Amino acid sequence: MLDKTFGQVYTKFKLHFYKQIFSRFEDREATLTTVESFCMEVIMALGEPTIAQFSHMMNLSTPNAAYKINSLVKKGYVERIQSTTDKREYRLRPTQKYLDYYNISYSYLHLVMRRAENRFNADDLAKLEEMLQIVSDELMPEIELPPIKSE
Repeated sequence: MLDKTFGQVYTKFKLHFYKQIFSRFEDREATLTTVESFCMEVIMALGEPTIAQFSHMMNLSTPNAAYKINSLVKKGYVERIQSTTDKREYRLRPTQKYLDYYNISYSYLHLVMRRAENRFNADDLAKLEEMLQIVSDELMPEIELPPIKSE
């Protein structure tokens, strides 16, 4: 039953995200395609990846990844930041334009977390955080993300 419950929570987060993306199309505010939205999600999750890291995570050829990135740059959602140590390397950084877009969708996670803080006691929340950290660190080794920055 745990797998179904966890799947339901995961599905609700995905559906809320999709709902936010598609509502932008209806309002004609969106300039990102669905695929570009997914690409930006990957860039955000990887925390300023190189083009090679992005293409590897997306399982794309470097030219195909570069094409998608060029489109995102032209639309003003990502910028290339040249490495100070290796001038051949560029990092992908979401622009404020994308961060504003992203925060609208990401705000649902914050809302759910505020509800959890109101619903559960501090010990239960600490245990939930510990368990989720174990799931992320130990049980999902296939996906490597940068460490969480403390606020």
